[in-house]
Amino acid sequence: MRRLVASLASTAVVVALYAVPSTAGPDKIAYPSNYKNGVLYTTVDRHDIKQFRELWGNPEAVAAMKAGRPLPSGSVLTLVQYKAQVDGAGNPIKGANGRFVKGDLVAYTVMEKRTGWGTEYPPELRNGEWEYAVFAADTKLNDKANYKSCFECHKPHEATDFVISQKKLVAVAPASNFGAVPPSAIVDVEGFKFGPATLQVQKGMPVRWTNKDDSPHQITVTTGQVTRSPIIAKGESHSQSFANAGVYDYNCALHPGMKGKIEVK
Repeated sequence: MRRLVASLASTAVVVALYAVPSTAGPDKIAYPSNYKNGVLYTTVDRHDIKQFRELWGNPEAVAAMKAGRPLPSGSVLTLVQYKAQVDGAGNPIKGANGRFVKGDLVAYTVMEKRTGWGTEYPPELRNGEWEYAVFAADTKLNDKANYKSCFECHKPHEATDFVISQKKLVAVAPASNFGAVPPSAIVDVEGFKFGPATLQVQKGMPVRWTNKDDSPHQITVTTGQVTRSPIIAKGESHSQSFANAGVYDYNCALHPGMKGKIEVK
């Protein structure tokens, strides 16, 4: 009898262990079926992958972002991805407002914050108390998505509570504060491209990148010691000079497919 009781107790422990849900991962997040009851706080045209994107948040989360505060527990941000409608040449069609016209739904990417979440992740990966989940167009969880990349992409943005899009909701300084820069040292960031893609400057001359896209960008110099600019929203600029001659490669940390070069003489 004692052996039977011991065996049953052991079995119960094993069953209990396997019954405990995962303590970390996308399965903690439920598809936010009521996301449209929240606030559509911005939209983005992604020229590089021909997508139209909507960013939704619950009212409390959006209010915190506008005030430049950390987002409260219970915040849910939903990125809804659509294919851009294209013409016969494969170019995105633009509406009367000059923005992409959304086509078929692609997916939902959700980030949710809850008190106590995130403790299972190592410090180099943890995004505070945030978790991420990707849902297909049919709202089913995509358990094959590269969730590590979500954490890696948002990790540098701890200053804005790991929310990249927060920058668009906070008042920005006027462009005149950046001062005059020689025209030859200006790079426009537009259409998810750097123009010019290769720029020649003299040592010590500042280079100024000005974001003309609706999407935020982050200038990251990858040659030598890696340096990252603050996130620059539409209308903002970042200036940087190079003391030594050489060729400096850079990209956008938020959209690594965007690449450019600075040739310093």
